[in-house]
Amino acid sequence: MSFFKELTKGIIKENPTFVIVLGMCPTLATTTSVKNAIGMGIAATFVLICSNIMISLIKNITPDKIRIPVYVVVIAAFVSVVDMAMAAYLPDLHKSLGLFIPLIVVNCIILGRAEAFANKNNVLNSMADGIGMGLGFTLSLSVVATIRELLGNGTWLDMRILPQSYNPMLIAILAPGAFFTLGFLMAAINMLKEKR
Repeated sequence: MSFFKELTKGIIKENPTFVIVLGMCPTLATTTSVKNAIGMGIAATFVLICSNIMISLIKNITPDKIRIPVYVVVIAAFVSVVDMAMAAYLPDLHKSLGLFIPLIVVNCIILGRAEAFANKNNVLNSMADGIGMGLGFTLSLSVVATIRELLGNGTWLDMRILPQSYNPMLIAILAPGAFFTLGFLMAAINMLKEKR
């Protein structure tokens, strides 16, 4: 039961973007298109799962004095794997996401889960936590990107959804559009929570 609980809490109850409000930089910067959002979400999910597993495995042999630097090195190793794999196999996505792939190393979600969860739990639950938080992050990025891409381009995953006569709202795919979209979504989520 604990595995399933850890797996699902990151999707809704402790969603990294909408509830805990972590990882705002990639959320705001990479959600101009759904492709970018899914790419960033999958990259972050891979790093979350792998780093949670590794940190859970080495937690008992890592001295407290150097715990955080060790976590950063572990996370950086997995980010390097993602960065090189994406550059080799998905060069367009790698170019589009640019600097935000290496910046996964300092993503608050990943370091926060390493310190708050993987450091205190077994490997299986740490893996479930990584999967859940990663799915929640990917889902929230995809929701924000869907709204922004639809309003800003009239497309979804580069497929035309709105008619050619639609006049795109350029602001939706610019930086202010990210803030507005995220703000409205968070407000809607908070209103739904209060009604319960």
